[in-house]
Amino acid sequence: MIERLDEAGRAELAARLPDWELVAGRDAIRRQFRFRDFSAAWGFMSRVAPLAEAQDHHPEWSNVYNRVEITLTTHDAGGLSARDLRLALAIDALT
Repeated sequence: MIERLDEAGRAELAARLPDWELVAGRDAIRRQFRFRDFSAAWGFMSRVAPLAEAQDHHPEWSNVYNRVEITLTTHDAGGLSARDLRLALAIDALT
């Protein structure tokens, strides 16, 4: 079973992922992205998809026109895990 982040791991989230926020009422993090248009937003999602697939960790996400919102949590762990940190860092590296 995948383990949830401990307090040290949670502190690392804030330090290493300043553009991500904790989701109220959930053990999850979220980031919102804005692009110049729908095509750029869709292109970003198409670059995130292989990262998620390679890590076997799939985000909750939505796209409306030029906006993409990504929420990460590890369902198997019942909350945030190191998988979320790794995928968020990989996503951030695309921007």
